[in-house]
Amino acid sequence: MSFNRVVCFVRSHEFARGLVEVQEEVKEEGVGHVAMRNLFSLETSSMETITVEKKSRKRHIRESADRLELSKKVEERAEFRKKQNSDNLTHPPEFIVRPRGQTVWEGKTVKLHCTVSGWPKPRIAWYKNNVVIDEKAHPDKYTAESNYNMHSLEIKSCDFLDTAQYRVSALNIKGESSSVATVVIKNGFCSEHGVTFETAIIDSFEVAFGREGETLSLGCTVIVYPTVKRYQPDVLWYRNGKALAESKWVHTHWSGEKATLTLIHLNKEDEGLYTLRVNTKSGFQSYSAYVFVRDEEVELEGVPVAPLDVRCHDANKDYVVVTWKQPAVEGSSSILGYFIDRCEVGHHHWAQCNDTPVKYARFPVTGLIEGRSYTFRVRAINRAGVSRPSRASDPVTAIDPHDRARHRDLTLDWRCLIWVWKEMGVVPGEPTDLVVTEATKNYVVLAWSPPAQRGHEGVVYLVEKPEMWQKVAKFKGAKYFRKALYTVDIYSNSAGMSELSSATGDITVGDMLDLPAAPGPAVATRNTDTSVVVSWGASKDVKHLVGYYINYTVAGSDVWTPANNKPVKGTRFVCHGLNTGDSCVFRVKAVNAAGYSHSSLESEAVVVKAAIPGVPSGVHLMEAARDYMVLAWREPAVTGGADIRGYFVDYRTVKGGVEGQWHELNPKAVTCTSYKAENLKENLFYQFQVRAINMAGVSEASLPSAALECKEWTIAKPGAPHDLHVLEVRDSSLVLLWEPPTFDGRTPVNGFYVDIKEAVAGEDWKGVHEKATKLKYMKVNGLIAGRSYVFRVRAQNLAGVGKTSAVLGPVLALTMPGTHEIILDVDDDGVISMIFECSEMAEGSEFIWSKNYKTLTDTSRLTIVTEGGKSRAIFNAPSLEDLGIFSCEVTNTVGVSASYTLTEAGESLSHFATQMAMELLEKGRVRFWTQVEKFTTGCHVDYVFNDAIVENGEKYQMNFDKNSGIIEMFMDSLAVTDEGTFTFNLVDGKAKGSTSLVLIGEGPHFVDYLGFQVTPECNVLLKATVRFYNSKLSKKDAGVYEVKLKDARGKDKSMFNLTEAGTATPLLCSRTTYVIVKSTEHGIVLYSLITYHMEDLQVGWLHKEAKIAHSDRVQCGVTGEQLWLKVNEPTEKDKGKYTINICDGKDGVKRFCDLSGQDRARVVGGLPDVVTIQEGKSLNLTGNVWGDPAPEVTWMKNDRELVSDERYALKFEHGKFASITIAAVTTTDSGKYALLVKNKYGTEAGEFTVSVYIPEEEKKKE
Repeated sequence: MSFNRVVCFVRSHEFARGLVEVQEEVKEEGVGHVAMRNLFSLETSSMETITVEKKSRKRHIRESADRLELSKKVEERAEFRKKQNSDNLTHPPEFIVRPRGQTVWEGKTVKLHCTVSGWPKPRIAWYKNNVVIDEKAHPDKYTAESNYNMHSLEIKSCDFLDTAQYRVSALNIKGESSSVATVVIKNGFCSEHGVTFETAIIDSFEVAFGREGETLSLGCTVIVYPTVKRYQPDVLWYRNGKALAESKWVHTHWSGEKATLTLIHLNKEDEGLYTLRVNTKSGFQSYSAYVFVRDEEVELEGVPVAPLDVRCHDANKDYVVVTWKQPAVEGSSSILGYFIDRCEVGHHHWAQCNDTPVKYARFPVTGLIEGRSYTFRVRAINRAGVSRPSRASDPVTAIDPHDRARHRDLTLDWRCLIWVWKEMGVVPGEPTDLVVTEATKNYVVLAWSPPAQRGHEGVVYLVEKPEMWQKVAKFKGAKYFRKALYTVDIYSNSAGMSELSSATGDITVGDMLDLPAAPGPAVATRNTDTSVVVSWGASKDVKHLVGYYINYTVAGSDVWTPANNKPVKGTRFVCHGLNTGDSCVFRVKAVNAAGYSHSSLESEAVVVKAAIPGVPSGVHLMEAARDYMVLAWREPAVTGGADIRGYFVDYRTVKGGVEGQWHELNPKAVTCTSYKAENLKENLFYQFQVRAINMAGVSEASLPSAALECKEWTIAKPGAPHDLHVLEVRDSSLVLLWEPPTFDGRTPVNGFYVDIKEAVAGEDWKGVHEKATKLKYMKVNGLIAGRSYVFRVRAQNLAGVGKTSAVLGPVLALTMPGTHEIILDVDDDGVISMIFECSEMAEGSEFIWSKNYKTLTDTSRLTIVTEGGKSRAIFNAPSLEDLGIFSCEVTNTVGVSASYTLTEAGESLSHFATQMAMELLEKGRVRFWTQVEKFTTGCHVDYVFNDAIVENGEKYQMNFDKNSGIIEMFMDSLAVTDEGTFTFNLVDGKAKGSTSLVLIGEGPHFVDYLGFQVTPECNVLLKATVRFYNSKLSKKDAGVYEVKLKDARGKDKSMFNLTEAGTATPLLCSRTTYVIVKSTEHGIVLYSLITYHMEDLQVGWLHKEAKIAHSDRVQCGVTGEQLWLKVNEPTEKDKGKYTINICDGKDGVKRFCDLSGQDRARVVGGLPDVVTIQEGKSLNLTGNVWGDPAPEVTWMKNDRELVSDERYALKFEHGKFASITIAAVTTTDSGKYALLVKNKYGTEAGEFTVSVYIPEEEKKKE
């Protein structure tokens, strides 16, 4: 081997010395650059001139020494290169030492090392997540070094965003090689911009379902606190753990608060687990949910659906290997094979690549034109027809891999010496390790190792097949060959041809890749109301597994539906989108390139219903002392289809904002929604979280509570009630229950207040009742069907009203379909019972009976019998002790409950079809009657008048028809002495009931009974006076009234026409009073009284001649004979003239009221919210009031009016200042005080609390 050296000729010896110094920085260059250097050398040589110069001896010796030194360096350089390339051949890059992955703490420095061999010397490039690292652009972050084939990359001051895959690539003219190392930066998050960021992802997307061809958007609201101007977090989207980049199929958007991912024209390739990750220097938050893509409807029934995930591999200058994944649905028959289509980039014509369908999901497409780019798609075929085509693959260019490596961008320095060598011809050695890696019915895939001796020039592989060793292919520089042939190998270059490689041996045409074995049996377990978890055993001895498909069917049906349309690799999958209550069966099949396996054994049928309970919420503090805290929380909204068996509480300490590790507080689950955490340290901050447990397992932990300080409470007011929940939710009512606070304050709790508001923005809290209730439950009426409400409860003691409970809700006021009420039943033996039915019984559901909303434990009063979905509570011995509210709740259901109230006077233990009524018969005879629905033959009735039992006789005649159930009592006439209460008391075995009618002269009756009178003409006049009184005359009373009189000699009648045509009555609307103004605690009421109110009476209110619109603040209506207008919280705008228009259809009347220049009474200031004062001191408070006219002032304590005496000095001066003075206060003066001001336009109260303490007791507590 000989070398030619080409150098640039110069006249200056100093310049030559400079070239020798530069020689140490020389980098080897490609052949193309050598040609350019030769051209440059020829151009400069034509300009050379010879100069004769006389040199001194000293200078000659110095130049000789420099030449010797230069020759020595050249020899050393040649020796070094000889050691680097001992066989004088070119070699592709090869990693001797690969970089190793590292895990370090944030803020540390990471250094990756590797050693690479190869000739010419490879060029090194570093990549982060496939993006090249430019260390010159970021010198403060990266430093790359290369010395003697040893290369390194230093990453300084690592942070979380440096967590990535780092790849080092080595490239020379022989090829390219790379190696990957993973760097993980562990949490040691530091503050950024001087603050610590907190990130929360809300309004997150749920499991989504789309169909091929549709567009799907996923979005979350991201809150980063605190807000820093021009700061933007790093928002990333992932699919199955791989970062998504912008493309024509994927669009991402970040608006500053909303992160959105849009998937254009969905395909099955888009199915998977999508994750949103928000990174800041203070940490990260992520959220994940699965996206399912269903197949587009097939055009022809029975054909398979489209294949998916078409990819291109091993692209060469005239062929490429195309792979794909089989679809989940084969159609009405098995898939017979696949057709592969290709399309040249820039064109729209698709050409079919194979005439015969291929069953193997891998196919080499030949006949490509070098340098052109192609996309590919695949179609499946069965007996019913051909499927739609798959999504097209990414473009791939047909190019020789040798040229592909040579076309990489290389940056070389032209300011260096170029060494060019010429190599004598070297005959290559024979290829080795020839093996068949794939052998299908359509093609064979070969692989071999190149020879050790091959020279520098390009090489050509010649492929022959066994039939007389006929040459079938010729191609360059590939290490692996894939072609539809049966082959052996030879190797050649310009110096000659190598020896033949060893033959492959006989190859049997067929699929060397076997079908996968059937997976293990499928096991299905309940998960949520719409999902089931399916697990199975992995297929054994399977090669090149693509994944698994899961199918399901509803028990009793033979239609199987795919649960996933993209194969999954694991052996566990959550099948979403199922119907609640369905009984489903699952099976699994594996798939590889050869095809589908047999289906696994089917799972047992499982009912789709939630299993594990939901997450508890609202963890808050109920009471605190020096060494313990009492916590409470809300039960999960979803119980998982089984009763909550208990809760586990965890805690951790918080010191200086640093959170410790979680520790378990209670090894044994607590059954209530509160817990006393003991053995805590005083003045230390703690956080708590709660997990629920049922028979299926333990839920996720709740959100941690706020940091709570373990410090004894000294406040006088009570703590917050807890454990709020609702029962008996109906369209217009519900029952709210709660537990009293664990901390009573300084005095015991003596009542509760319930607040309500609609669950919409802008609504204010309203009290359900005015006076405190001592009960722990309340029925809330007046709800509007279809609206949602939230509730809270407050407790009070003598010191005042305490903290509000956690808000419950929203609760939808709606009677669920199939809701049943408790009914009272009396059987033939007179046994009384209450019956409640439930049509939504679940596994493990039970009926729980309560009295006054306390679970019944005394079985001596009631016997409970339950059969299927019906429960009966039987009274053992009914008595007054059984009066109360009986309720029944069904566990493991969505709030199925009802109640029945037994009272002494109201509700009864027997059912009356109608209440007692009275009829006026001929000759003044009166009939009292009612009807009973259900009774026994032993039933009897007591007839009572004014608490005295009356007997059948001359005045009263009774009858009880047991065939029809009608009870009657007759009287010949009514007298003034008959005014009172008539009652029928029914006794039927153990059942009792009553119905009453009060008669106080308002019914039709005889004022003068029938009698006779002899007139002066000697005629006999029979006469009687009848009175008919109707206090509320309406349209229903219109008609013709008549009185008939008859005897044996004849009859007569008198008529009265009470209709608009028959009677000229005065206008009803004219019988109204003037508008009256009344003040209330909420505002003012304007009203007018009308003598008669008719249904069709039209009433309208005007303010300043404009019609008043109804709102929450301004309301109008009719109550009895009162036409009213309410104005809550009046303002200046409410002043002016008010008019009421009343019209009865014929004429109308107007009434006016002027409220101009007048103000309602108000407390405008001067009073504090809380006054804490030492015992024995004097208390003096003054409140500023306002109103026109001047208001009346009243002082209240604990809702009782105070009067001025020796203890309380009450004053009201100048109509503006109201004061109260208490000399030498005592602890009895503690309580809730109010300054109540009132005038004709309104009332207002200024409230404050007075707390008196004793210094000695405070010191003892400290």
